Amino acid sequence: QLKCANCGEVSEKWQYLRLMDSAPLKGGRGSATMVQKCKLCSRENSIDILSQTIKPYNAEDSEKFKTIVEFECRFAAEGAESGTPFNDINLLEKDWNDYDEKTKESVGIYEVTHKFVKC
Repeated sequence: QLKCANCGEVSEKWQYLRLMDSAPLKGGRGSATMVQKCKLCSRENSIDILSQTIKPYNAEDSEKFKTIVEFECRFAAEGAESGTPFNDINLLEKDWNDYDEKTKESVGIYEVTHKFVKC
């Protein structure tokens, strides 16, 4: 299940990603493995599997943490008070910040965390 980076809405159904899938990004900015519009706030979120990062998890890796794949996720947000659009937010560094000219304030997303659950 995915959670919208803008409003926190969690999708009702489980989402599955496949390396072979591709969907166009809004505004002709390329494509991603999955592009999803939030049902609650209508923001477009995307996730792309970085194929060159895929690594096997073998018996010798048992009970160890190991990176097996990396994703590139980009999000769009809107200033809560100003309505200023912030497009193409990259959370690769776990933090993002910008400046909202309308409110004359710094805006940001900080300390992003994630969790994968074995099902």
